[in-house]
Amino acid sequence: IFTIRIGAQIVYLDSVIICSEPNSADKLGQTPSLSHVVVNSPVFKSALDSSLSISLLSSFPEDLEISDYCSELLHIFGQRYVTYVNCLIPAARPVHVCQNCFASYRSLLDIYANISSEQMGPGNVSCKDSLLRSDRLMLVYQLYSNLEGLWTKSDCKCKYSSLTNDTLYFMMTLNQTLTCFEKYQQGNHTELCKNCKSSYKGLNELYSRMENNHTLCIDIEDAMNMTRRLWSKNFNCSFPREETVPVIAVSSFMLFLPIIFYLSSFLHSEQKKRKLIHPKRAKSYTTLMNIQDKLT
Repeated sequence: IFTIRIGAQIVYLDSVIICSEPNSADKLGQTPSLSHVVVNSPVFKSALDSSLSISLLSSFPEDLEISDYCSELLHIFGQRYVTYVNCLIPAARPVHVCQNCFASYRSLLDIYANISSEQMGPGNVSCKDSLLRSDRLMLVYQLYSNLEGLWTKSDCKCKYSSLTNDTLYFMMTLNQTLTCFEKYQQGNHTELCKNCKSSYKGLNELYSRMENNHTLCIDIEDAMNMTRRLWSKNFNCSFPREETVPVIAVSSFMLFLPIIFYLSSFLHSEQKKRKLIHPKRAKSYTTLMNIQDKLT
């Protein structure tokens, strides 16, 4: 009989059979199997018996369990979470997250607001502590935070709850531009570039204005990127942008500036040569001697 002390408890093992030590060659690649160890003890039960399984208790004491009200909120949160995720996946490409999933996101936001509220529910029960902060993992909070971060990163907040005039006008102009593309894409692309130039230019100007006003969401950004790709890559269209004219003018001036400098320097030096003052010739020696004689 073997005696093992575990903490303050003494365990008696009345029958232990241990397999023989494997060879040195087997030590490197094999581990003794638990099937060779048989323990007969009222404390240790054989885990190899298929009729036995290890599991936690089916329920905790009533004071540790969440209330029926909180359990119902958790169930509704799970349903709306799945609905929102199922909406996000098809809206990934092309990106229609803000446009298609606003309703499901709003529904998820409402149920999370009920869970995180400080107000008491039926039976004076608050689910905030039991569902959000009762353990280290804080699963409900982490799940909601991930989707909230995705929504914020997409700049969808308040974009589709009340559409601004710029957003509505952008959608209308975008539809006009795409309709023009579809009308002329089968024929000569030169005709497409000519006939769709005005609508595409207006769309670009509107997008730039919304970008400066910080009113863009991921749906509009992706739609504009795809439209620009169609215009330039698929249809090989282009038009000179107005802001390039000053750049070209300044670049041309800087290019000819050294030529102007050297040319002006050359002309200035030639002019100075012509203005040189030559001194008068000195009078002869005899004339000076005559002057001295007269003075004496």
